[in-house]
Formats: sequence, structure tokens, C-alpha cells
Amino acid sequence: MINRILFSLLLLCSLQTFAQETIDFRANHPYIQYTGRFVKPSFVRYRFWQPGVYIRAKFNGTYCNIIIEDEERYNQHNYLAIQIDDQPPRRIETKSAHNVIQAAVNLPEGDHMITICKNTEAGIGYLDFLGFQCKKLLPITSTPSRRLEFIGNSITCGTGSDQSSFPCGQGQWYDQHNAYMSYGPLTARSLDAQWMLSSVSGIGLIHSCCDMKITMPQVFDKINMRDDSLKWDFQKYQPHVLTICLGQNDGSQDAATFCNAYVKFIRTLRGYYPNTSIVLLSSPMADADLSAVLKTYIKKVVASCGDKNVSYFFFSKRYHGGCGDHPTLEEHKLIAGELTAYIKKLKGW
Repeated sequence: MINRILFSLLLLCSLQTFAQETIDFRANHPYIQYTGRFVKPSFVRYRFWQPGVYIRAKFNGTYCNIIIEDEERYNQHNYLAIQIDDQPPRRIETKSAHNVIQAAVNLPEGDHMITICKNTEAGIGYLDFLGFQCKKLLPITSTPSRRLEFIGNSITCGTGSDQSSFPCGQGQWYDQHNAYMSYGPLTARSLDAQWMLSSVSGIGLIHSCCDMKITMPQVFDKINMRDDSLKWDFQKYQPHVLTICLGQNDGSQDAATFCNAYVKFIRTLRGYYPNTSIVLLSSPMADADLSAVLKTYIKKVVASCGDKNVSYFFFSKRYHGGCGDHPTLEEHKLIAGELTAYIKKLKGW
């Protein structure tokens, strides 16, 4: 009798595990769209590090689960933004190495769109997307033709912006990250465009903060821009507009050294992106002294480039109401509003 009970319990556990591991549509399904820097470590999983990397799919039915694995680097857990149709996005933290997340439940019967975005940055570790549990996947018939890319530091990552889970000073340093609602993706969605965030907290053009040994020109060509050697294929994503928001972590430098390095970096970018409009941005969180210095540098850089497709845009005010003087979610909306208006004028959109 005891043996039968034990057998039944083991069978029940095995069935529950099997049910949890069932994947109706694996990550390599042709109807799933990926935007950002990915690598495929195996045929049925997609791995990504960078903030703002996102996945889109169209499904039919009343529910949708996602299966995703977290590197759990240094026992840290990533945050995701999950949006269904036009509903407000949900901010969800992974809880373990293997996660089956209820992305949608009790939806009206019919077709729905899901967007899954990595809210935390490369230093928190990678995510592996394995697939969906849902009734049916459908082809996505409409994808934005415009493409934007945003190079930057913690501001562009969305660091310190979201206090919905933990107020400033509490939790872990990444608990206030929200890349999906940072100025880059907000600008892109306002312009009906795809986006990519090429950003790392603390990074600079020639000097990074916090004892970081890398600078942006050293890692821009990597899939994981924090500390990985895998090279990114720039032919996979050619932006119409590329913005660069660097200098906050450099601080005041020798003007000639900084400007020459900036011009060199732009010429490297031009090699990757021959037809892209490149826009140099002021730092929206810089104080008055640093802001004045960076604006002087940027004007000199644009004048020195001799490239008619390189311009600059300066934000109208300082945005620093969030954690560690970073912009808040509301301030990211204002930053995006300013930048959206400039890109519309620049591109005639």
C-alpha cells in the first residue's frame, strides 16, 4: 500500500513537471519576432543581455504563458516588461533560473499581441527565451518599418526611474530599472518605430565611472556590451536614426582629447551605418556646469565631422528626480517628447 502511494506521488510529481516544461511554440518558431542583440546558444533558445531587447508575437486564445530562464548572475534576477495589446505593461521579476510566467489570463477570446522586453541591463545577466504556452500563434502582418537606436549610459538603460517595487535606497541597485519605459523605447513607439538600446550603466566615451574598465567604443560591436566578446552583426539592424547620449560619466575632460575621440567614434559608426542620421544628445541629468561643457564639446564634434548626416540636440532642462539623480518615469516621458519632436522634424516623419 505504501509503495503504491509513493508511486502515485512520484507519478503526480512527474506529470506536474512535464506539464510545466511543455512548450507549445518554441523560441525558433517563425511567427516570433526578435528585436535587439541576440545569440542562439542552441536551436530552441534565444539568449540576450542588453536592456530593451524585445520579443513580439501574435496569439489566439484567452491565455499566454512564457518560458524563460535567467542566468542568475551573482544571485541577481532580471526584470521584464510584458504588454498585452494596448494594456499597461506589467513589470515582472524572474524568481528562479527556470520561469513559467503567466503573461496573460482570462483574455477575451480572439487574437492578441504580446510584447516581452528586458527591463534590466547586461550586468544583471542574460535571459534565455524558450517559447510560449498558448492556444495558437499567428503571423504578425504589420511591423514598423522605421528603426531607431540609442547609444548611452544608465540614463538610456532606464536606471533609477521606477520606484513601483522599491523606493530609492532600498532593494538592489537594479530594482528601479525600467528600460521599456525609458526615453528610447518611448520615442520609438511615438514614432511607430522599432528600437534598440546600446547602453551600459556607468559607461563613458573615454572615461567610465565606478572603476569600469571598458568604454563605449570598445564594446559597441558586442552582443553583450558589458563584458562579452561575441561580435554583433550590424547588418541585422540598420537604424534610420541613431542617437548618442554620452559624457555624463566622462565629466569635464581635456577638450581636444574628448572631441577627437568622439569624432573617431562617429567615423567608426559611419562604417557600420552608411546611411543613418546620427544625433548627438546632451545629458538630460547633467548639472549646469557639466551641461555647458558637454554642449561645447558636442558643437565642436559636429563641426569637425564634416558629415551632413550628423547633428545635435540639446534638452531644454535638467531631469534628475529619480534614484541617484537619474530621470524618473515621468521625466523619461518628457525627454522622449522633446526627442520625438526633433526626430520628426529631422526626418520629416
